[in-house]
Amino acid sequence: MSESTSHGAQPASSVYQAYQGNTYLFGGNAPYVEEMYENYLANPGSVPETWRDYFDALQNVPAGDGTDAKDVPHQPVINAFAERAKHGGTKVVMATGADSEMGRKRTAVQQLIAAYRNVGVRWADLDPLKRTERDDIPELDPAFYGFGDADQETVFNTSNTFFGKESMSLRELMNALRQTYCGTVGAEYMYATDQNQKRWWQQKLESIRSKPTFSAEKKRRILDRLTAAEGLERYLHTKFVGQKRFSLEGGESFIASMDELIQTAGAKGVQEIVIGMAHRGRLNVLVNSLGKMPADLFAEFDHTAPEELPSGDVKYHQGFSSDVTSPGGPVHLTLAFNPSHLEIVNPVVEGSVRARMDRRADPLGKQVLPVLVHGDAAFAGQGVVMETLALAETRGYSTGGTVHIVINNQIGFTTSDPRDSRSTLYCTDIVKMIESPVLHVNGDDPEAVVLATQLALEFRMEFRKDVVVDIICFRKLGHNEQDTPALTQPLMYKKIGQHPGTRRLYADRLAAQGFGETLGDEMARAYRAAMDAGEHTFNPVLTNFKSKYAVDWSPFLGKKWTDAGDTAIPMAEWKRLAERLTSLPDSISPHQLVKKVYDDRAAMGRGDIPVDWGMGEHMAFASLVASGYAVRLSGEDCGRGTFTHRHAVIHDQKREKFDEGTYTPLQNVADGQSPFVVIDSILSEEAVLAFEYGYASNDPNTLVIWEAQFGDFVNGAQVVIDQFIASGEVKWGRVNGITLMLPHGYEGQGPEHSSARLERFMQLSADTNMQVVQPTTASQIFHVLRRQMVRNLRKPLVIMTPKSLLRNKDASSPLSEFTRGSFQTVIPEQNELVVKRADKVKRVVACSGKVYYDLVKKREEKGSDDVVLIRVEQLYPFPHKAFATELKRYPNATEVVWCQDEPQNQGAWFFVQHYIHENMQDGQKLGYSGRAASASPAVGYAHLHQEQQKALVDGAFGKLKGFVLGK
Repeated sequence: MSESTSHGAQPASSVYQAYQGNTYLFGGNAPYVEEMYENYLANPGSVPETWRDYFDALQNVPAGDGTDAKDVPHQPVINAFAERAKHGGTKVVMATGADSEMGRKRTAVQQLIAAYRNVGVRWADLDPLKRTERDDIPELDPAFYGFGDADQETVFNTSNTFFGKESMSLRELMNALRQTYCGTVGAEYMYATDQNQKRWWQQKLESIRSKPTFSAEKKRRILDRLTAAEGLERYLHTKFVGQKRFSLEGGESFIASMDELIQTAGAKGVQEIVIGMAHRGRLNVLVNSLGKMPADLFAEFDHTAPEELPSGDVKYHQGFSSDVTSPGGPVHLTLAFNPSHLEIVNPVVEGSVRARMDRRADPLGKQVLPVLVHGDAAFAGQGVVMETLALAETRGYSTGGTVHIVINNQIGFTTSDPRDSRSTLYCTDIVKMIESPVLHVNGDDPEAVVLATQLALEFRMEFRKDVVVDIICFRKLGHNEQDTPALTQPLMYKKIGQHPGTRRLYADRLAAQGFGETLGDEMARAYRAAMDAGEHTFNPVLTNFKSKYAVDWSPFLGKKWTDAGDTAIPMAEWKRLAERLTSLPDSISPHQLVKKVYDDRAAMGRGDIPVDWGMGEHMAFASLVASGYAVRLSGEDCGRGTFTHRHAVIHDQKREKFDEGTYTPLQNVADGQSPFVVIDSILSEEAVLAFEYGYASNDPNTLVIWEAQFGDFVNGAQVVIDQFIASGEVKWGRVNGITLMLPHGYEGQGPEHSSARLERFMQLSADTNMQVVQPTTASQIFHVLRRQMVRNLRKPLVIMTPKSLLRNKDASSPLSEFTRGSFQTVIPEQNELVVKRADKVKRVVACSGKVYYDLVKKREEKGSDDVVLIRVEQLYPFPHKAFATELKRYPNATEVVWCQDEPQNQGAWFFVQHYIHENMQDGQKLGYSGRAASASPAVGYAHLHQEQQKALVDGAFGKLKGFVLGK
């Protein structure tokens, strides 16, 4: 990317006066100037930058007829008439198909039109800094198709365009194409396979030549928004010197875009807009788009704002919500909280929007609009962008189309070199995977930015698809206000230093159009005065409005994890739900294996046989939807279940069409029940989990579950866990009840199919931020799932779910455990003979998960009736009271052993040892039995796995070895 020095662009009015008053522009120099102007009109990059700045400013001077029509090159017209004169006159000739040459030219004209529609954007005037030469695109030159000056006045059929004429001369057509596709708006849409969408864009763009016609009032509003955007940044820059704010300067047109988006969306019936964006310009959006009081923002800068959270976060990560006025009525605006992980907020916003759509029964997204604001480098560079786009048109995750806005400052981050920033031509090329159209627009043309925003929203509302507005601008300051970007970008920042600012350019443009020389300065002074008062120049926020769809979170605040919840259900209700659940319609012919599953579940419902894991899950879901709680379960293979234990969706084996013949019993358990939704997700962990977190953040009355295919794969979503699930409440005060089901267990399947990385969740556990459980029976999974809803506690629930236990008869539960009782955080010794001889017990073995059943079997083999086995089913918050109660039952026990499947540096050991030690009695010793520390979660050799498993189980009953902690 080449860069060169230029003088700052001058105001249009002063340039115009210079043309009138400076003699070097007239007299003997006139032919030279005329020639340069001709070259400029044909290719702005072909003239020296000093002259280009003059000619650029001239384009803001109204035409002789008072319109905004732009000048066109004169020489081709002159040449065409001269050529006609040589051949007997200048009469217009209509091209017909009479001869082969005319036929070829007609075809060539259609190719020329197609070329401009496809790649005209490559010649668009998009860079405010004017740093690059125009690319050589032969297809956009008429000469490429054999046209010369003599063809300029030849008239061709243009009925397949929307320029308003059935036929046009080649000259007229070229002017129209260049105005439409090579101005300050560059459109990409021809890759769409839907012909209706392509024709829609052609009609919208070509009918107006990509040039808006705004009223005087509209233009004043655009200037006002630019003034607000620039004014806030300059005020903060002088009042809070050196403090980070990630300034928007250079991209002020973005605020005009947001204003247009909110107001036009409201006029079209949108009632909620959820915005996701990173830190660049975030404070500006908070104040100038959402209406946050400037005084409140200033209090965060000078550290006088209330600090009510355990942790809190920096001001440019904070979210906000407000209700603002629009032509269509109140619009609720939400700016999602976002960490510095940039694009990770995208799927969170989409999930929040889907929850709002579901609450409103708005499946098409007519009332709720997601808006995602990106930086150019992050949009092209971060994989979660692609994952989120992949969700856009799937049944379980669609939100009716997202409006994407890219604040494209052409630098990405301070040391970016264009040769390193990406492998695509445009930072937006990723959206072509879902055929989303892109409008690239010059940020120095605010009217073009507003037009592009209008068109993008219209497209989204018409076709319910994602659409992108790429605002190409610049970043006046460094990555943050303490940075010196010229260290690595000297040429770019020399250009930026000479740029007068988008607001000044637009104010001068309006002045040249007769709006008055002082309008821009008057607005700037008024905004500065408002900032001094800590107020807005105008405030669209409705202070007393509350939507009927607003969620009341107050019942879920200030609760304790020890609060009780009635999770058992009456026997009559159990049997009624079980009968509905296992009664399949005659129209469905299930697979014989699935039929056997449901026949067995019917017997479990009657109490004929113990209840297994799959039935325990199903009855938890059934009882919840029957009592008013919705259930949303998503993940890879979760309809069937990775280990074929669930079969929530039954597939008709006789169906003839792929999209017919399914039956979901849980959608038919009660009249007027709440929804049960099960979604087989795309193969994504990060975006899908973030989506479900966003959904749960907006719906406390839905049990939202994300299930990993194997728990091992959850680390593909570690950012979501670290930045949102574990810390969202202490940073932002956001309560969330999402549930994670993570298959976990050591059964010899190797390093990537054994561990859900329990240790990582334990490490993240603090401030009572979430619940980590490892249930080992069908009744336990039933009660813990119901507990997540029937208690008014909304904390993330992480469940280490089993694999082999899904079919282990020992993990089944009698019916009585579902109709009474509750989730047991600690399960006591189950062998009554051992309990009766409590005074003989010498060792207490505490464990969690599948290893319990291995220990039971080993104890039976050894006949060790002086060893008790205690299961810790809830690992965090640690159940001190329940655990201490069990230890006290065995006063003569001198040893406590923690036994686990996982390696010593993994699993729960390092995190529970001090909890266990705290509850031990004086004189007792604490030991460990499990795999040795390992860099890998599990071994891949079957024989080695078996040897390790045997050793850790034997060790639980053998002599204490290695680390022993006394009390």
